[in-house]
Amino acid sequence: MSYLADSTYGKDNVKFLKVKKDPSNPKLQQVMEATVKVLLRGNFDVSYTEADNSPIVPTDTVKNTILILARQNDTWPTEKFAAKLALHFTGKYSHVSGVSIKIYQERWVKYDVDGRPSQHSFVHQGPEKKIVELEYDKVNGPTHYKLSTSIKDLTVLKSTNSMFYDYNVCEYTTLKPTTDRVLSTDIFAVWDWSASKLGPLTAIAAGASDLVFDKVFNDARDITLDIFAKENSVSVQATMYNMGVAILAKAPQVEYVSYELPNKHYILFDLKWFQGLSNDNELFYPSPHPNGLIRCKVGRKTSKL
Repeated sequence: MSYLADSTYGKDNVKFLKVKKDPSNPKLQQVMEATVKVLLRGNFDVSYTEADNSPIVPTDTVKNTILILARQNDTWPTEKFAAKLALHFTGKYSHVSGVSIKIYQERWVKYDVDGRPSQHSFVHQGPEKKIVELEYDKVNGPTHYKLSTSIKDLTVLKSTNSMFYDYNVCEYTTLKPTTDRVLSTDIFAVWDWSASKLGPLTAIAAGASDLVFDKVFNDARDITLDIFAKENSVSVQATMYNMGVAILAKAPQVEYVSYELPNKHYILFDLKWFQGLSNDNELFYPSPHPNGLIRCKVGRKTSKL
C-alpha cells in the first residue's frame, strides 16, 4: 500500500576554520569559518524499505570527508569547494547519483593596527553570511548543475530618503502616507549562476572561475549597499528591483537575482500629549513584529532571433 517516494541523507552543521598562509610571508594570513551541509541521493532505497544498511555511507564518513577535503584543498572561494565536494562524493561512490551542498561562510574582516591592516587579526561582522548552494546529479554530467550564491542577514538602516505613498487604500487601511521615514531591513540577496557561462563543474573545481566568484560577490554587495544609501526610495519593491537590475548589468555570468527584504518598522512616537512636544522624525520605537516581507526575482530578457 506504500512506497518510498523520495529520500536523501547526509551530514549537517560540519564546521571548520581554515587558515591560509601567504607562501612568501607565513604571518600574512586569511581565515575562513564555514558550516557545511552535504546530503546524498542515490540507490539507498533498501536501507529504508528493507532495513538493509549495506549501501549507506555513514554520516560520520560524510563529516570526515568534508574535513579532510577542506584540509587538502583550497576552500576559497566556497563555490569552488562546493564543486570539489560534489565531484568527490558522486565519483567515489557509484551508487551516489547526486548531492545537495550548502555552505555558510562567516564574515571575518581584517582591521587596522597602527594605521595598517593587520596581517592576521580579524573582526567578526556577524550575523552577515555568504551562502553557497549546489545541486548536482551526475547522470546529467558536470555541465548540468544549479549553483547559487547569496548574502544573508546584512542588516542596514537609513534614517531618511525613504518614502511610501499613493498605495492602494481600502476600508482596512490605517497606514498613513509618508515622504520621509526610517527604512531598515535584513538583506537576503541571491544570484543564480548560469552553468553555460561558467562552464562544467570540473572547471569550477579546478579554480577556473575563482576571480569571477569573488568579483561578483563584491560587486553585488557594493551595489546593494550603494543603491540602498543613494536612492530616495519610493518603495522597498522599487529599490530591490533596481538592485537586481544593476547586478545583472555588471555580472554576465548571473542568470537571476532574487531579493528577500523584511521591512523592519520603526514607529514615530507621538509625544504631543506631553506639553505639545514635537517629534520631527527624531525618536522612534523599533517594532520587531509584525513586519512587511517583500520578495522579487529579476531575470534577463532574451533576444528573439
